[in-house]
Amino acid sequence: MAERDRDDEGRARNARPRDGLGRPLPRGATGVPRQPEGVTRTPEETLREAQQLLDEGKPFHAHEVFEDAWKSGPEAERELWRGLAQLAVGITHAARGNPTGAVTLLRRGAENIAPFADARPYGIDVPALCEWAAVLAESVPRHETPPDPATLAPTLRPRVER
Repeated sequence: MAERDRDDEGRARNARPRDGLGRPLPRGATGVPRQPEGVTRTPEETLREAQQLLDEGKPFHAHEVFEDAWKSGPEAERELWRGLAQLAVGITHAARGNPTGAVTLLRRGAENIAPFADARPYGIDVPALCEWAAVLAESVPRHETPPDPATLAPTLRPRVER
């Protein structure tokens, strides 16, 4: 039996390379660099990095960035970051060809961020994200082939023209 990959604390970790959607590749293959885990970022850094990853078609990696914020942020914001992570995982499932998982996570993510709609923390356009998630959840089951994840990327905050 092969020895399991472990991190410094002894927890099981899969060190195999991964593709842009987070799927494990064969050992020795060239994968997409993974986001480091457990990074504490400011909300601004989190949103900027996650948006870039979503735009690049790497929703799995964006989810990891949101997950760090969810785990390290203030208690009052945990459901916001958790919901954003779930939206990113919803895109991941859609791009992997798993419409059931996509619909479930898109709806769950929208439910978790909806209470923040009036506050729009950090400029996040929560109402627009909830609408985007509802439209995508409705359309995903009709896709004949998995969509390109970059084409599904939401805009987390209105873009400012400079």
